Amino acid sequence: MARTTDSDLAPHELRVLVAVADAGGFSAAAGTLGLTQSAVSHSVRGSERKIGAVLFRRGRAGARPTPAGERAVAHARRVLRLLDVLGAEARAAARSGTVAGPLRIAAFRSAALHLLPPALQRLRDRYPELDPRVRIVREVGRGTAGEVADGKADIAVATLGGTVPLPAGLVASALFDEPYALVHAAGHTAPDTLPLVDWAENCGSRTRAWWAAQDWIPRATVEAEDDGAVLSLVAAGHGMAIMPALALTGAPDSVATVALGPGRPTRRVGYVTGAEAAGSAAVRALVRELRATLPAGCLPPR
Repeated sequence: MARTTDSDLAPHELRVLVAVADAGGFSAAAGTLGLTQSAVSHSVRGSERKIGAVLFRRGRAGARPTPAGERAVAHARRVLRLLDVLGAEARAAARSGTVAGPLRIAAFRSAALHLLPPALQRLRDRYPELDPRVRIVREVGRGTAGEVADGKADIAVATLGGTVPLPAGLVASALFDEPYALVHAAGHTAPDTLPLVDWAENCGSRTRAWWAAQDWIPRATVEAEDDGAVLSLVAAGHGMAIMPALALTGAPDSVATVALGPGRPTRRVGYVTGAEAAGSAAVRALVRELRATLPAGCLPPR
């Protein structure tokens, strides 16, 4: 039988690391955990001694993870989550194999609006004891995949094939491709003369080459925070936009959509999960429902 060693971190030590990172300081973490500040400080020093690295920068403003601390906290979140999954799945197996417990999902806005609701409804109908918890994250930088890497989500709906590499220890799989289309205010006779309305999440590496070759697309003069704001501005006649199919789901009648032809760009949407979480019953159940959902206008991945 394997035995723990003096260098192993216990679950309570992992919870302290996560609490300090979340709270931004030892005192605030102590209040969250119901411990004294000295107990939290002692636990962190013990963890640093076992790991052999400084995990937090201490200062008057509180405590912030060092690069080593960021990695340690991310792993701590995932280990603690696996302990939760261990208990939930063992109890579920004892009750004839139902799927139960929390399932943490990260998704970008249009996926949360148009992809997740039908998948989650079927999931809840099939497994009423499952508790999906959705966090909406901007799909820029590390995006939704970063939530999984940091241990804050079990699975993420993400755009795949971007310039930011997938963090180590994560696995990804495609669900569908979204073709882009030109959108403008209905009734406008020359939409290509309108200014461009854009938003930060819009253009990934899969579309940049196409985008750069289109000399008729002007530089963006309006930058919106999300695709919903883009549609509102376009509908009011303030510009045109190039948008993927998922973002156009349920677009108002005041917006006209024009196909971009056979060479149109696409955005690949898939899911990202941790290698250790990929086999959990809750993650597998959600993946099945996501694969059964193909939004209007989207294409199976090639």
